[in-house]
Amino acid sequence: MNNFAFSKINFILIGISMIIVVIGFLMMIGASSDEKTFNPEIFSDMRIKVAPIVCLVGFLSVICGIMYRPKNK
Repeated sequence: MNNFAFSKINFILIGISMIIVVIGFLMMIGASSDEKTFNPEIFSDMRIKVAPIVCLVGFLSVICGIMYRPKNK
C-alpha cells in the first residue's frame, strides 16, 4: 500500500518544471559591463523580458505539479 503524498507523475511534472526554471536563469546569464566598457547586451529583450517570463512559467508549473492529483481507478 503506497501512501506517498506525490505520485510518479507529480515528480515528473516537478522535474520538468525545475528544468524550465533553470533554463530561464541560464537565459539571463551573459556578458556584463565593467569599469572601462559598456556592454549594451545587458539590456537585451531576452534577458529583460523573455527569461523572467520563462522563469515565471516554470515556477507556476511547479505549483501545478505539486497540486496535480491523478484520477483514482
